[in-house]
Amino acid sequence: MNAHAMLTKDEVVALEKSYWDAMKSKDGRRTSELSGKTALVTGAQGVMRIEKEKMGKMTEEGNWSLESYVLDDVEVSTPSPDIALIAYTVRQSVTMDGKSQNLRAADSSVWIRGSNGWECHAHSETFLK
Repeated sequence: MNAHAMLTKDEVVALEKSYWDAMKSKDGRRTSELSGKTALVTGAQGVMRIEKEKMGKMTEEGNWSLESYVLDDVEVSTPSPDIALIAYTVRQSVTMDGKSQNLRAADSSVWIRGSNGWECHAHSETFLK
């Protein structure tokens, strides 16, 4: 990735998938690296402000696992060379508290290029019926 060029759609998708892959492998170090200093997250639990280090701990801890995911209907926007927006639907197979579930959701993320590379500063997930 060129230091000042606009990301391509494939590059933005690769960033997003790197986050999902880190969640799948419960790699807290990687999710922490990919997170902004403080990320804003919205979802079924409401609105949260999550520090980098806490994001790493949340990835590693808890009685959950992500077995698989598939991104569909991906839309990307790059309003400037240092900002990338992505929105998509996702099908995911998860186990929570020992119960396997197949979920479908609409997600979006805001990626910002800083001195440490690309970081996710906001993520939203809405479960679909």
